[in-house]
This record gives sequence, structure tokens and C-alpha cells, in this order.
Amino acid sequence: MGLILVRYGEIGLKGKNRRFFIKRLRRNLRDCLRKHDLTGTVTSEGQRVYVETEAVEEAVQHLQRVFGVVSLSPVTQVPADMESIKAAALQLAREVGLNPEMSFHTAARRADKRFPLTSPEINRVVGGHVQAATGARVDLSDAADLEIGVEIRAGYALIFGRSIPGPGGLPLGTQGRVMALISGGIDSPVAAWLMMRRGCGVIPVHFASNEVETTKALDNCAVLSRYAYGWDLKPVILDHAEVVGPIAEKLRRLGEERWTCVFCKRALLRKASELADQHGAQAIIMGDSLGQVASQTLNNLAAITYGLDKPVLRPLIGLDKTEIIDLARRIGTFEVSTRESEGCPFLPPNPLTRASLPKLRELIAEVEQTS
Repeated sequence: MGLILVRYGEIGLKGKNRRFFIKRLRRNLRDCLRKHDLTGTVTSEGQRVYVETEAVEEAVQHLQRVFGVVSLSPVTQVPADMESIKAAALQLAREVGLNPEMSFHTAARRADKRFPLTSPEINRVVGGHVQAATGARVDLSDAADLEIGVEIRAGYALIFGRSIPGPGGLPLGTQGRVMALISGGIDSPVAAWLMMRRGCGVIPVHFASNEVETTKALDNCAVLSRYAYGWDLKPVILDHAEVVGPIAEKLRRLGEERWTCVFCKRALLRKASELADQHGAQAIIMGDSLGQVASQTLNNLAAITYGLDKPVLRPLIGLDKTEIIDLARRIGTFEVSTRESEGCPFLPPNPLTRASLPKLRELIAEVEQTS
């Protein structure tokens, strides 16, 4: 059986609630193994979580997407004595082909303070042993070809040569449920991912206006499912025209078509709020970025959420489009979101950009109260 060391970050700052977060992290790691038909055990000790499995490399590919994981390393466990540690470190160096043309350094962490050598002393002894055997030069910077990690625990030591980054954040399911409006575009799947990263169980809701955009939205939900360990991502699909059509027609008859985007978003949020009550969700997620399009000016954002009884969270609000695209590429939704698109059938020629609350109240009385 191989062993994987899993590191977490801000979970360690949770004080009395730490055990709850670690328990959820272990559960989500087990769910990851199960969903990929991998056998293994997940345990924790001190501030570390361990996954024991025969399929280390395959498991690492999936475990690195579990929220709450800051990094992970396949490790070799040896007795906590210097001869065993030096032998394991040299074996690791030889496996990666360390030679006189390459550089390395050691990075020791002495979690068990009873161990007779300090971390700098361990680095010198292990580093000297590896250098003498391989001829490689020591480079203490991040540019070194190999970092040999040594972690001293009570009664044993862990040796590793890779630290694979995870998504960080909080374990999925620790922060309640939210409804996420998902379109076929770039922004909303990224917003949903960010809230999943903060521990929220996301329930995607898509308002279908055409097959092209609905297919993209569902395909992006499938991408998000690759991170949803500990949670089943189950999209809810509703008819966009059924929700928005009557309101758009009333605005047209009133000669107020410019307000269509504002009232469209209001209608979608009100419907999402109803669904939130049905699903036990506490908030609604949107992919708005301030000033990006007409419906996302500060005036219009205030108008869109006016009177809504559920919190609306906008994790992208301060990001520009380049930052959002970078995130979409990183999580794997960009290619889906940038496929062929079809526009909204209710988009007016000149959308309103500065909604007035007094005018909004007047129109609500004429449009929404009888919808």
C-alpha cells in the first residue's frame, strides 16, 4: 500500500470547530476515492490527513481537486532514525535521476520535538548524505530541481519529493446550501466554483432559452462535478420564456423595454428564491462583475435585488474579465463556455444602465404585482 500525505490550510485556524472541518474533509476524500472506484483508507493525525491506497498516482490526480486540500504528497514512511531517513532520501533522489548536473535541497519539519536533531541539523545531515552520493549541487532556492521533504512525526518519518497543489478553501458541505444561477457563459460557472471552494453545496439552476446555451450550462455543471466530492451536483432546469416572457411583454406595452434586463434578472432571482426555500438553500449565487454589462452597473444591481428576501452573493464582483477567464481556464469551464452561443431573445436594443429606484417601484406596481 502507498501513502499520500494531505495538507490543509485555514482549517487549522478553526479552533474548537476544527474537528468538524477535518471530519468533513476526510469524508470528502473518501467520496473522491469511491467515485473513482479506488480503494483506500483515510485517517488523520495531528494536523495531517493520510490516504493509504494501492493506486497512489491515480488517486493523486483526483484528490488534488478536493476542496480544503492545500497540497498533497506521495510519501515513504520509515522509522524515525537518521539512518533510515538518509537511506529513504537517497532512494528518492536516485528515483528522480539526481546527478551532478542537477540541484536539490532538503526541507525538514520536526513535528515531534523529542527527536534529537533540529530541522536545520536534519537538513545538513540528509543533504550532505545525498550530495556525497549523487554529486548534485545544493540550491536553497525554489529553482532547485528537487526538494526532498522530511517530516518527523512521533515514531516515524515521512520522505517525499513532490508537493502537488490542491484548490484550498473549505471542505464542501461545511457552509450550507446555495442556489447558483448558471448560464452558458463564462462567469456563472466560475462563481459557482468559488462558492464551492468556500464550502457551499451548490444547487445549479438554469433558465433554458435555447438548446445551445442549455447544453453548455449542463456541460459546465459536469465539469463542476469533478470538484464536487462530498456533494451531488443536481441541476434544476426551468423555462426562461415562461418566467420572463410575460414581464417582457408588459414592459413592451408600457414602452419601457429598456428595463427588460433589470426585470428579467429580478424574475430569475425571485424564482431562484422560491427554489431555495424548497431545497433548504440560504443564498443565491450570481456571476456578476461590476460594470461588465448593462445589468451589472451599481444602480442596476441595486434595482435587481430590491425587495428580495434572500442574500445574493456575487463572488466575481471585483474581478475583471481577464481574471475571470484565467479562473475559467484553470477549473476547466472556459472551453465549454466559449463554444458557439445564442443570445437572449428578450435583449432590448438599448438596455438601461442607470436604474432609478423610484421609477423601479412605479414599474413594479404595474408589471410584477399582476404577473
